[in-house]
Amino acid sequence: MPTPRTALPAALLAVTASLAAGCDAIGAGDPASGPDGAATGAAAPLDNPDGTKPGLAPLTSDADRAEARRLIEALTVKGRGPRTGYDRDEFGYAWMDTADGVPLARNGCDTRNDLLRRDGQEPRFRSGSDCVVVAMTLHDPYTGRTIEWRKQRAAEVQIDHVVPLSYGWQMGASRWPEGKREQLANDPLNLLPVDGPANSAKSDSGPASWLPPNKRVRCSYAVRFAQVAKKYELPVTRADKRAMLSQCGG
Repeated sequence: MPTPRTALPAALLAVTASLAAGCDAIGAGDPASGPDGAATGAAAPLDNPDGTKPGLAPLTSDADRAEARRLIEALTVKGRGPRTGYDRDEFGYAWMDTADGVPLARNGCDTRNDLLRRDGQEPRFRSGSDCVVVAMTLHDPYTGRTIEWRKQRAAEVQIDHVVPLSYGWQMGASRWPEGKREQLANDPLNLLPVDGPANSAKSDSGPASWLPPNKRVRCSYAVRFAQVAKKYELPVTRADKRAMLSQCGG
């Protein structure tokens, strides 16, 4: 189980302070994008092991893709168990701020808004709040779309569990203590704000059944899936491991 953390990383504190200072700014325009199509500031997963940096930038170098394959190769393999007994509430109430042992916990802001603040560009906050995001620009890694999101259209952006909670349940989380399940559900390493329809299409699929439509981030997606599986000692199915390796040149 991850070691509890009692303080936010210094870099994250600086970001939070910056957001609070600018909470009345109105987001406008498209985010700047790099030559690989990722939003400027998006982090590649190998450079973001705790999930506190925004986005999911592509892995482009041969060295990074080789490192990705080594990470995936180390995962254990197991058949997917039954879904019997699964319920979202087994992982705590949605977007709780009290899941110990993960970054951003107990900072006074729920997990969903933490993630919108992390990945959204020029977020606008509800009057009197430096937590509740009501508007932002999101460069969605799954589709490559730039989404001008407003809270009135909340479902246009959804928070994806990279390793779906149902998948985790079937691969061993059903036997975990409740606290560890709450960590998986609220760990920023396992969470990405993304295009709502793409997230709905994914459902509880593993990488063998669903991959982001944006092919440029498929290896990065496989790495993030593997990072979560490694951190929580979750096995993956043989088909999922094979699909993940193939996306990174294996």
